[in-house]
Amino acid sequence: MPSIFSYQSAEVDWCEGNFERSAVIAEYYNTDRTSLFSFLLTPLNLLVLEAFSELQVNHGTFVPLLLAGIFSMYFHMTLSYMGQLLDELSILWTLAVAYSFWYPQAYFPKCIKTRRHFFWLTGITTVISTFMSFIKPTLNAYALNCIAFHLLYMTRKELKKCNDKRVHRMAAVMVMWWALAITSWISDRWLCWLWQAINFPYFHSFWHVLIALSLLYCCPLVIYFDVSYEMPSFKPKLEYWPSDSWPVVVPYVTLEEPHKQC
Repeated sequence: MPSIFSYQSAEVDWCEGNFERSAVIAEYYNTDRTSLFSFLLTPLNLLVLEAFSELQVNHGTFVPLLLAGIFSMYFHMTLSYMGQLLDELSILWTLAVAYSFWYPQAYFPKCIKTRRHFFWLTGITTVISTFMSFIKPTLNAYALNCIAFHLLYMTRKELKKCNDKRVHRMAAVMVMWWALAITSWISDRWLCWLWQAINFPYFHSFWHVLIALSLLYCCPLVIYFDVSYEMPSFKPKLEYWPSDSWPVVVPYVTLEEPHKQC
């Protein structure tokens, strides 16, 4: 029986051919695109937060987000069982941290009265989900992708209460990148035979880039809504770096006083 660290011991394999461009990297393009996610876009999010770090916006989510990128690189490089689990569990833990700190208290279950209690609920749910991930690892990726529908539902509820056109535009761009990302993911998973027939089995690598772009818009959007709830004396405002006129921008949040309802 192969070790859980052995190359190609994972229960899943993506459409890209293995070891075609390197003797040590199983999926060259998937690994390469993940490095873009890990070492470029995640630090960009951190740099954007520095613009208002004095306001004590929580940075903790970006540590597991960076680890998720690193573990994903390890998985696609080795296709090992351990790499698969680390890749999937790091995403689960990143979502758990994000929910713990940023889930609006207005939407807590009625039995949860404080953020501290919600931390415990999230922690217990995460521990149970972590152990369940070992039962059928091939289903983990589908379950994690389904969480996106809850995030989209929450975004829609918040947009109904907001008249800021910039917020609506950023949400639309985020959803556009996510839709392209999930389409690429599903195409690679279900239509691999077609992409291999035309010698273009690289849609999972597109997934890495597109989901990273979606997160680049998602994080400031979440922070925008979080400031609205947690810091009502301020009015959050979305800005773009380096300029609104650039075709590719990094969005971030600034604060204005006094606060007016969105």
